Amino acid sequence: MKKLIIFFYIIVISFSNIWAMDNPFLNKYDTEFEIPPFSKINNNHFMPAFLMGIDEHNKEIASIINNLDKPSFENVIIALEKSGTLLDRTGAVFFNLSGSTSDEEIQNIEKEISPILSEHYDSISLNPEIFQKIKYLWDNADDLSLSSEERKILEEKYKNFIRNGALLEGPEKERYSSINQEISKLSVKFSQNLLAETNNFEIILTKDDLDGLPDDIVILAKEEADKKYKETKDKDYKNKYIFTPHRSSMYPFLTYSKRRDLREKLYKGYINRGDNNNEFDNKEITAKISSLRVERANLLNFETHAHYVLDNTMAKTPEAVYELLDQLWQPALLRANKELEDLQSLVNKEGGNFKIASWDWWYYSEKLREEKYDLNDEELKEFFTLNNTIDGIFKTANKLFGLSFEERFDIELYHEDARVWEVKDRDGSHLGIYIGDYYTRASKRGGAWMSSFKDQSNFDGRERPIVVNVCNFPPPSNDKPSLLNLEHVTTLFHEFGHALHGLVTNTEYSSLSGTSVSRDFVEFPSQVLEHWAVEPELLKLYAKHYKTGEPIGDELIFKMQNASKFNQGFANVEYLAASYLDMDWHSLRTNEIQNTVEFENNSLKKIGLIDEIVSRYRTTYFQHIYSSSYSAGYYSYIWAAVLDSDAFARFKNTGEIFNKDLADKYRKFILEKGGTEDPMELYRSFAGSNPEISALLSDRGLE
Repeated sequence: MKKLIIFFYIIVISFSNIWAMDNPFLNKYDTEFEIPPFSKINNNHFMPAFLMGIDEHNKEIASIINNLDKPSFENVIIALEKSGTLLDRTGAVFFNLSGSTSDEEIQNIEKEISPILSEHYDSISLNPEIFQKIKYLWDNADDLSLSSEERKILEEKYKNFIRNGALLEGPEKERYSSINQEISKLSVKFSQNLLAETNNFEIILTKDDLDGLPDDIVILAKEEADKKYKETKDKDYKNKYIFTPHRSSMYPFLTYSKRRDLREKLYKGYINRGDNNNEFDNKEITAKISSLRVERANLLNFETHAHYVLDNTMAKTPEAVYELLDQLWQPALLRANKELEDLQSLVNKEGGNFKIASWDWWYYSEKLREEKYDLNDEELKEFFTLNNTIDGIFKTANKLFGLSFEERFDIELYHEDARVWEVKDRDGSHLGIYIGDYYTRASKRGGAWMSSFKDQSNFDGRERPIVVNVCNFPPPSNDKPSLLNLEHVTTLFHEFGHALHGLVTNTEYSSLSGTSVSRDFVEFPSQVLEHWAVEPELLKLYAKHYKTGEPIGDELIFKMQNASKFNQGFANVEYLAASYLDMDWHSLRTNEIQNTVEFENNSLKKIGLIDEIVSRYRTTYFQHIYSSSYSAGYYSYIWAAVLDSDAFARFKNTGEIFNKDLADKYRKFILEKGGTEDPMELYRSFAGSNPEISALLSDRGLE
């Protein structure tokens, strides 16, 4: 069926030169920096370009197979690197837009194209003739006079083919491909269900329901209701206030609303997403994906999906991951229990006749923080406008690496909220393009991420990257700019760390550039940048009051530092619980379909998660592991945290957080190298020794 569809489109394309000329994907973009010409792209262009790209890619693969010359690095590896240009160009735009500006048309295209793409890529990775050429090169690598990077990309191609089923034959090969297609369909369905569940839940409030909420939060809720009323003419929205499970809406409500009943209602709306026994329910989908992953891992001779994933990471084995989680779990849980005691004491002191529940934690921890440290989130937010914080990330990159950022207003983008900067190196040369898409909206999936519209490479001419950060920050109101809390600030620094990895990279091959590194190393460059966000030296340069422009004062900085380890038990417990849940799902040794709720409850009961804290992600909305690439990999954040805490401690120990020698080493051995070398070797080259866990325990108050 797929071949018939492709054939039909190719016939249409062949007899419609005018149409072909109108499809922006069919030729190299005639734009500055090769930024996609977004105003010329519409949804009707995607499917034909995808299918024509598949056909073009198949011809390129056939040319490699049919080449009768002896296999060489040039006619196999380089040829593979050059293949699939149209497909890559189309996919880069489509999948970026499907995450940030989705609509019904895009969702339908995604459902249709995802299994087709899965089958297409399987047809390459399962092709024995291609694999034999790669195997020949790998077996004779010592005789090929390869550079270290050429050898690395050959090794990665060889390993990837094996990991993607190249050694399978007959029915096993067919079943492997079938599983991939089914997982692809289910993952798309999971993501679309979650988006629907998030957008479909809201609480509509009157003025009487707003007790305790800061003015800026109330204004945004009113503007959201006004917008809904304007769109729908539904009188339920008139003169009302809306709060939703989007974090930028939910967390302020949980933190400040005095209405315990409404906090419970909103929080349960969030944690029950995908678990409502409706058309968007994700329980069966997640259980089925987990089952299929077990079967696929077994086909590839791995005990579990976790063994399969971790074989190609720094951790290597599930046992190593569990060992790290176990080292942190008890100290974190002990601290969380002490925090719970303090919160309950506060409730009791106020005369509250109830036991703390999960939806109370934010409210009472904020009150306790104010009481203990004379610090509150609303006071801090006034110094962290989005524009100020963007200035902060740019100043960090400038002081560390000499980069400069020039905002461009003459480059069209895919949404009016998105902004774009040209990035220049310390010598003034063009380094890349950085796009920021920061505000929450209904068409955008939750969370924050870095992606790219074009990757860096040098082997076929100097190609510089186009990277994008997508976040879900509160938009400006009519009388205030977008104000960020500390979590938002660290999120922006985190995602910009990924962006720097993609921008500064300097490798020959795009498949090894930037963030193309092992899953438990990729979070290191993002997390290490978070440390600079709250350093006094930098804060005084970018944290300025949104009304007066006055820099943040020493007294407030001291309060921030004094409170830096506050609530760390809660933060670490909810994260670690999700990491255990991920590992448990993917350490299954049976492909028997699990009861999702029972499995999750047993997983969290086993580690002793207290009732007052909910795992950061429940199974039914755990997007990292069911519609992204973090299955058996959510632990990566804590694995990388060992590296980032150790690395930043080295900067601090020099007495200069912008130490030039260390910054130059970090750029040379971490950011520029991408995936060209073993990550621990890269870390040792930068730091001079192995990382120690002591800095992490100190940072999080878990000593």
